[in-house]
Amino acid sequence: MDVLAKPGSALDALNAHFAGMPPVAALQPVVSDWRDGHLRLTAPLDVNINDKGCAFGGSMVSLMTIGAWGLIFLELAQAGIEADIFVADSRVRYLKPVFEDIVIDATFDDAGERAGLVDTLHKQGRASIRLKSETLLADGGVAASFVGRYVAILRNG
Repeated sequence: MDVLAKPGSALDALNAHFAGMPPVAALQPVVSDWRDGHLRLTAPLDVNINDKGCAFGGSMVSLMTIGAWGLIFLELAQAGIEADIFVADSRVRYLKPVFEDIVIDATFDDAGERAGLVDTLHKQGRASIRLKSETLLADGGVAASFVGRYVAILRNG
């Protein structure tokens, strides 16, 4: 099943959520792939460019942050769970400039945490989970890396 093409999907909800936040919408993120604990976002360089002609670091960290956030959102949506998701803390490293469209790959930092996310939310009403994102270069290199801890709180409904 191609979840990227399925109308009315969790992916549609994620895209609508992104579009509803003006700072995120300005980055013009597009989900280009989502499967098996990975989310890939792309964004055009021309709207995320700095004065040096490369990707603005603030855009890269924002995209890495929302990529990881979006991965949790999709994981929970697949399980039929609505939760408020917050970034609790993060660390970013900038390694190389990006002179092309921005590509972000977000993944879970720990497979065990991913496997226990839904169960922990059901049992405790909240869960903390670590994710990582990378800004990728066309040659396969990594331009920036991000590690963040997110908290999901079950919505009363």
